[in-house]
Amino acid sequence: MYWGDPIFFTSMLLLVPGIILSLYAQFKVKSTYKEYSKKQAVSGVTGAQASRRLLDQAGLSDVAIEEIPGNLTDHYDPRERVLRLSQGVARSNSLAALGVAAHETGHAIQDAKGYVPMKIRAAVVPAASFGSSMGPMIFFAGIIFSTSHTLMNIGIVLFTAAVIFQIVTLPVEFDASSRAMQLLQSNGLVVQSEAQGARKVLTAAAMTYVAAALMSILSLVRMVLISRES
Repeated sequence: MYWGDPIFFTSMLLLVPGIILSLYAQFKVKSTYKEYSKKQAVSGVTGAQASRRLLDQAGLSDVAIEEIPGNLTDHYDPRERVLRLSQGVARSNSLAALGVAAHETGHAIQDAKGYVPMKIRAAVVPAASFGSSMGPMIFFAGIIFSTSHTLMNIGIVLFTAAVIFQIVTLPVEFDASSRAMQLLQSNGLVVQSEAQGARKVLTAAAMTYVAAALMSILSLVRMVLISRES
């Protein structure tokens, strides 16, 4: 295998679907969030208030809520048991804010209930973080030193951990969104006519995880094909 080898560049076509879906997903989540950030929920409850109410109801009064800077930087930290909401979500009573806040609350509830896919994802994090950065580097080092199939195989194995992480992330995120919609509706935080808007925000966000998983899978397939042809 060498840099001018047709298989090296032809295999790049494998990444096109992932790239297209990733770009579309990013556009969709931003446009949908922007649209429903302008639509206020009848309940008048902010994202932070909604999360606090839902956490307390689930017996998770010990889970803190922190406000952080940035846009769509919201996340639940299972190590510190802290739910962090961006200012735009924490202080807003929009449908978008309630959807995001309820989704992150869903992660806190998953953690408390020992949701298995979440446990698996947490266990894979160290290997996935290392594999996602070092895997491709070691793999392409094997291409440069074309006699070293060992380096290429090591790179593939390391990157596989990152792929597993992306795949396991899907049920974790889908379940959190499903819990979010149930929590929002059962607690009257959104009325029937508002449910579709909140669901659209959650669906758009889920697409980003699907795109990331597809991109990682296609990248791994490309690495395997190049390895076999070298």
